[in-house]
Amino acid sequence: MGFFDKILQGLKKTKEGIFGQIDALFKRFTRIDEELFEELEELLIAADCGALTADEICTRLRSEVKRTGAKEPGDVKDLLVEVISDMMSGEQELRMTTRPSVVLVIGVNGVGKTTTIGKLCARFKAEGKKTVIAAADTFRAAAIEQMDIWAKRSGCDIVKHSEGSDPAAVVFDAASAARARGADVLIIDTAGRLHNKKYLMDELGKISRVLDRELPDSDREVLLVLDATTGQNAVNQARAFKETAGLTGIVLTKLDGTARGGVVIAIKEELGVPVKYIGVGEQIDDLQPFEPRAFARALFEESGMGEQ
Repeated sequence: MGFFDKILQGLKKTKEGIFGQIDALFKRFTRIDEELFEELEELLIAADCGALTADEICTRLRSEVKRTGAKEPGDVKDLLVEVISDMMSGEQELRMTTRPSVVLVIGVNGVGKTTTIGKLCARFKAEGKKTVIAAADTFRAAAIEQMDIWAKRSGCDIVKHSEGSDPAAVVFDAASAARARGADVLIIDTAGRLHNKKYLMDELGKISRVLDRELPDSDREVLLVLDATTGQNAVNQARAFKETAGLTGIVLTKLDGTARGGVVIAIKEELGVPVKYIGVGEQIDDLQPFEPRAFARALFEESGMGEQ
C-alpha cells in the first residue's frame, strides 16, 4: 500500500463523517454564495476544527475564490484542499542534525505514548540510526517493562532503573550512554503527566536541566503525544503543555479510530505547533510522518488515485 493510500485508509472515518458531508455540500450547491460558506463553516466546526480555525479557513477560502475567479462550487473544494494544506504546512521535519539528537516524548497516560516511542525507534532503526531509549517513566513498573519489550523488538539499546527511581537520574545515565556508544538519537520516555499536576511538570524541568548540562549542543525535539479521538480536548491538552513544556511538535495517534480528523488543522492553526507524525493504524509502520498536502487530499479524494 502506497503512502497516500495508507493515509486515505487511516482517515476513512474522518472522510466518511463530517468531511464527507463537506464533499456533498459542494455537489449540492449550484453557485458560490454566502450560504455555501456559512454551511461550510458549520461543518468544519462539527469536524472539530474549532470555531477560530473554521472561521480562518473560510476567510482564506473567500480570498482564494476572489483571487482565482472560481465560478463553480466544485472548484471551491479544490481551493479548500490548498487552503488546508497551506495552513498545516511548516516545520514537519524533526531537527536531528547532531549526534546524539534528543527526542523527549511527553503526554498523559492512555494516549499511546509508549507505542509511539516504540514505532519511532523502529523507524529510526530502519533509517540506520543508532538509538538509545531512556525509560524515564519510573512511576509504573509496567511502563519500564513495555519500553524494554519495544527496545528488544526494534533493536535499540535501553537505559532503565527500577520502579520509583529518579527519572532525571535515568536521563543522566542515558545521556552518558548515548555519548559513549556513539548514538544518533536519545529518545526519552516520561511519565504520563497531567497538566494540572505541578510536581510532574517540575520533574520535567529537572530532566530538561540534565539535558542542558549533559548534552548542551544537541538538537532537541519535545513531542507531545495526543489521542485524536478526544477532539477539541486534545487541543486543550496541547495548549496546557505548550505553556509549560516548550513543545516543538505533536504526534497525533488513533486517527484511524475517529471522525474528528479536523483536530489536526486546529492544533497547527490555534497553537502554532506543527504536527510531525500521525498514527493511522496498529502496525509498526502505521506511524507516518505528517504530510499536509497528502492529509488535505485524503480528506476529499477517492482511493486508488496514487500520489502526486
